[in-house]
Amino acid sequence: MAEVTSDPLAWRATKAPSLAELEVLAGEVFRRLPKRFRDLAADVVIRVDDFPADDVLDEMGAETEFDLLGLFQGVGLPFRSESAPVQMPNMIWLYRRPILDYWAEHDETLGAIVKHVLVHEIGHHFGLSDADMAAIEEAAEQSKAEQSKGAI
Repeated sequence: MAEVTSDPLAWRATKAPSLAELEVLAGEVFRRLPKRFRDLAADVVIRVDDFPADDVLDEMGAETEFDLLGLFQGVGLPFRSESAPVQMPNMIWLYRRPILDYWAEHDETLGAIVKHVLVHEIGHHFGLSDADMAAIEEAAEQSKAEQSKGAI
């Protein structure tokens, strides 16, 4: 990063991570999650692609290909049936270009963004809805704020 500071044109040499590099990052983020959490999601396949497929965008009602950072595909754990015929593995898709676009516009590390998206999609694997996860995040933020007030 020192190069960028001394030479503003050095930004040209800075490159966004490739699909393979982002997949490695996602794997590392997953390995750093709590073991109990990882164990419950051990059968989930994590894939990285540049953008969601057109049919996914249509199904999700996305306005642009940058609207989705990630996607869970499959049947959540609470909804699985032992008597069901062969089931495809649950999959989590991380979309590189929308994630990089979000990263460029926010003051978060790329690792933190990938972690947030990955944990959110694993939440769907556990059967949580977007509303469930929003409520959990809000409760966590309120608890964090209350703890901060108590520390003063």
